[in-house]
Amino acid sequence: MGWFSRKAAIETKSDESSLFRFSDWQALIDQSAQTAAGIMVSPLKALECPTVAAAMRIRVETLGSCGLFLYRRGADDERSRADDHPMYRLLHDRPNPWTSSSALVMQLETDVIAEGAGYAYANRIGGRIIELIRLDPRKVVEKQDSVTMEPLYEYTSAVGGVTRYRWDEILHIQGSIQFGNHPSAPRLSAIRQGRQAIGLAMALEAHAARLLANGARPSGALSTGGKKLDDVAFERLKSSWKAGHSGSNAGGTAILEDGVTFTPITFSSVDLEFNSMRIFQTVDIGRCLGVPPSMIFEMGRATWANSEEMAQAFLTFTLLGRCKLWQGAISRLLTAEEQATLYPEFEVDSLVKADLAARYAAFTAACGGPFLTANEVRATDNRPGIEGGDKLRPPANATGVSATPPAPRPRLEAVA
Repeated sequence: MGWFSRKAAIETKSDESSLFRFSDWQALIDQSAQTAAGIMVSPLKALECPTVAAAMRIRVETLGSCGLFLYRRGADDERSRADDHPMYRLLHDRPNPWTSSSALVMQLETDVIAEGAGYAYANRIGGRIIELIRLDPRKVVEKQDSVTMEPLYEYTSAVGGVTRYRWDEILHIQGSIQFGNHPSAPRLSAIRQGRQAIGLAMALEAHAARLLANGARPSGALSTGGKKLDDVAFERLKSSWKAGHSGSNAGGTAILEDGVTFTPITFSSVDLEFNSMRIFQTVDIGRCLGVPPSMIFEMGRATWANSEEMAQAFLTFTLLGRCKLWQGAISRLLTAEEQATLYPEFEVDSLVKADLAARYAAFTAACGGPFLTANEVRATDNRPGIEGGDKLRPPANATGVSATPPAPRPRLEAVA
């Protein structure tokens, strides 16, 4: 193993393209990377599959685009943004000087998909968290204190030293599927769970590449009709065939001699279903990562109606569950007293910002409910308030209802 590691490190430093050669070494030494298709699929190797790369990008970038805020509960269950708390800046702006909030969310969620968990070190000074620093999940080992039963984390640094952290010093983002909460439970990842589907997709892609390299035609056989060719005729026929049917001359006209005939090998039933198999693998990989087919550009059964429904299903059945796990992991970094009034939350409303018509229709309905004031609606769109915008408006179809009470009628005096 030491030789493999040194070899991988040397090739990694050689040039930019060595990243993909390193993925081959990583897959070779990864015991859980073997697939029935004969392709070793490690988390890094899996990124060479376009479907995996697209599904991971959609999932992590969508979650990273949701604003992450810290809220405070007030009297009568009112809530407001706790922008005066140190954790607010770390969650919403920058968890550390060199990383933005969105970048940290995307990186840790990528770690969850690839390695089954994401970790960040909560650096404290005087009991106050001043920064969150991402840790390589491959160098983190989760253990459990034999007395208190609390989780502990051991991190191996680049220089070889091992540092032990308490549970309240680590932001631990779990995967959706866990075999219990015990540290010895296997750490599952979507990539390793779906490695068979990914390996088959990569095998199909390699087969397509070989087919196109052969002029998009199956191989054939040359037959002499039982006549045996001497060595000179055989070599001449071989060289002339390769010269006329390889490289830029693939698919050219064959000129045969000495009674030689060419019998093409037709496509088999597997070849005829080849495209359907590739489409199914796209759907299967999207299923592993919780991404609908239409969002990874498999539009075979997509329509204007069901594409919107699948996008909503992605939010409901994939992202909301991930948001809950993230929010629970962040909450444990707060003290017990702080958890009584403070809680983190993703702003999933930002996902509809791209649909301007739907966004403004929702604003109109909310403002005319009466549910929100005009200034509250403007604040969600980062716009300044307007004069008179703090009053609730009655619904537009309400009759006999006014935003301001009617002026009193003049009193009529009786005429003598």
